[in-house]
Amino acid sequence: MTFEFFDVTVLRRELLSPSAVRIVFGGSSLAAFAGGGRDQRFKLFLPQPHQGAAVVPRGEDWYPRWRAADPATRAVMRTYTVREQRDGEFDVDFAVHDTVSAGPASSWARHARPGDRAVVLGPTLADNGGVDFRPLPDTDWVLLTGDETAVPALAGILSWVGTSMPVRAWIEVHDAADVRDLPRAAGVELTWLVGGGVLDAVRAADLPGGTPYAWVAGESAVVRSVRRHLVAERGVERHRVMFTGYWRRGATEDDLLAESP
Repeated sequence: MTFEFFDVTVLRRELLSPSAVRIVFGGSSLAAFAGGGRDQRFKLFLPQPHQGAAVVPRGEDWYPRWRAADPATRAVMRTYTVREQRDGEFDVDFAVHDTVSAGPASSWARHARPGDRAVVLGPTLADNGGVDFRPLPDTDWVLLTGDETAVPALAGILSWVGTSMPVRAWIEVHDAADVRDLPRAAGVELTWLVGGGVLDAVRAADLPGGTPYAWVAGESAVVRSVRRHLVAERGVERHRVMFTGYWRRGATEDDLLAESP
């Protein structure tokens, strides 16, 4: 199997910015967790507030069984990115919100402490379907856009690209205090946009010549707008734009799951 369940515990917690918390997970079985780097995603299962451990069905039919379970009892499921992986542990950066608008995962991360338990469904092969950033062989340069939710993936991508090709990147944040140091090799031009405006920034940019590969992530409507601009106005071929809506304004991940077949 390409993906398996792993029982993990919180080892450490670090406040990265007013809107971001890093949780370091560890587990005895994580030697088999083979992240592919870049924007490697996985499923994270968290216990309900009244539980000490996440209730997750195991096996190949886990998803229909999880969906059929009582929402008040089954584990909270969210999709996250591996920020960095080491022997027996890996980092996950959570975007946390104020206590009024915080969802269950954000609230959990805000209060997580060493020893807290969770379950992850992660890859056992480095080349797996949870990695989306895959520039084509003839790529001359890379374009990246995202918001706070995409920062961990963008950091992984920037580390992976290194000096192999030029990068133009734009990241939206709500507050200047959320600007962070990210891997920035020679050839990387990274612009932080406080308060939004990624579409306007890309539209106004003097982009390099040659063949691009674009990775666009963040809020769904913004992602669609940036992709539309690149394809319709910039003439970038559709198959050279990888786009992912990490979230949708006004909807939780539970809402999106409920809409899926």
